[in-house]
Amino acid sequence: MRAFDTLFNPYHSQRNPVVSKKGMVATSQPLAAQAGLTIMQNGGNAIDAAIATAAALTVVEPTTNGIGGDAFALVWVKNKLYGLNGSGKSPASISIEKVKAQGYDEIPKYGFTPVTVPGQPGAWAELSRRFGKLPFKDLLQPAIQYAEEGYPISPVLARFWEKSAVRFKEAFKGEEFNHWFETFAPNGVAPKVGEIWKSQDMANSLRELADTECESFYRGNIADEIDAYSKKYGGYITKEDLAKYQPEWVDPISVNYRGYDVWEIPPNTQGIIALSALNILKHLDIEGKETVDTYHKQIEAMKLAFADGKKYVADEDHMTVTSADLLNEAYGKARSQLITDTAREPEAGEVKASGTVYLCTADEEGNMVSFIQSNYMGFGSGLVVPGTGIGLQNRACDFNLDPTSPNALAPNKRSYHTIIPGFITKGTEAIGPFGVMGGFMQPQGHVQVAMNTIDFNLNPQTTLDAPRWQWVKDKTIWVEKNFPHHIAETLVKRGHDIEIKLDSAGFGRGQIIWRDPETGILYGGTENRTDGHIAAY
Repeated sequence: MRAFDTLFNPYHSQRNPVVSKKGMVATSQPLAAQAGLTIMQNGGNAIDAAIATAAALTVVEPTTNGIGGDAFALVWVKNKLYGLNGSGKSPASISIEKVKAQGYDEIPKYGFTPVTVPGQPGAWAELSRRFGKLPFKDLLQPAIQYAEEGYPISPVLARFWEKSAVRFKEAFKGEEFNHWFETFAPNGVAPKVGEIWKSQDMANSLRELADTECESFYRGNIADEIDAYSKKYGGYITKEDLAKYQPEWVDPISVNYRGYDVWEIPPNTQGIIALSALNILKHLDIEGKETVDTYHKQIEAMKLAFADGKKYVADEDHMTVTSADLLNEAYGKARSQLITDTAREPEAGEVKASGTVYLCTADEEGNMVSFIQSNYMGFGSGLVVPGTGIGLQNRACDFNLDPTSPNALAPNKRSYHTIIPGFITKGTEAIGPFGVMGGFMQPQGHVQVAMNTIDFNLNPQTTLDAPRWQWVKDKTIWVEKNFPHHIAETLVKRGHDIEIKLDSAGFGRGQIIWRDPETGILYGGTENRTDGHIAAY
């Protein structure tokens, strides 16, 4: 039987996937999906479409990403999977001592202190240079048009934008934050559903990035603007930090889960946590999807994986163990034996050393891209570089101020990173890209997507529609309002502290494209928890 036949039955499900032949773009915003599809129909490949979609998302979904963020990609080209780490490092002048001298016991969420070098524009350009077909300048044109002419605000976007505007009015005290309000909430009010929003400053910046293949961001006019803004308000980031940045091609990491290889970007991302959980679960018997025992084992494996991640995962150059150590088969089996019938507190093992958008694309040539980018915590640091429309990320929030930790704040260092693209293969065949955005929900979403697909044979759409759970801390588990109540009640009896959440915003937002390796037919699923959309032809 072919690999794809065992993956899911597309005809027996609650909701069927989108099916197409020539090309597909799945993401959280219809206008961005259409931008990517247009590029593909104009002769671009899946990589070109991913870049165009990503650039458009900075305009049409600024509540979760922007030009000044980080990005990661898994790219399938000519039967090989490539990984791109597009995360930037901390400024050369920052240190634990300096941050503590500012009066902080932990790194603040807003302002210049948590700003790291944005890697996202460089990642766009690098993807285009290595794998694109069309001129880079063409790829940013849809985003420029949306920024210049404006677009109507969609319902979910309006809700997130309003929440941010209300929160920021309380949180932002200094004049350095005025530019955020000028750009995204004039008069302190977020745009409403159906209202046209545009930004000429953002359009101008995107045009400059298009013309310079993003060089201006790191070694040109935009770098100078960031440097001047930072100096004015005592920030750490400088144009010298920007000039040193280069995206890094990396070897993806994987575990084999019940005959399928599940792939992630290696640390500094938390993708290894998803793989660690699957490396535990593969040693356990899984009876069926809607059973208390299955949910209990998933949750307990996830807790163990997160405990290891918190202790060991950091910039790979600073880790005390390797990815191979954490994903060792024997270690996964030993961790699986810790799971009993009752909930336990998460504890790290002793390893022997040896605010986000997600999109995926596929084209007729067989190329596929799993791509994710983010400013973090919605609008990031709350800083918008004057005259550019560019919001800066706050990724340094994920460092800690304990100098003994592998993830301790230090100069020229990448932080532990929450955003992760995923990919599944079987043997030499690509099954396809997937992702679930949303902070620390992401590896938990990846595990649930992988198991829904591989263990329970759900199609892409039903996989994403299924009720989700999220481990939060200790024994606390959040579940969605449509999570089976009888299972939630029995999990409580096993020692879990179950909290039912009426708002699904915290459970991630996913996209999936699977390809039938024999026919080339594409099957896509998109997210009902956001303005998700699949553009296909």
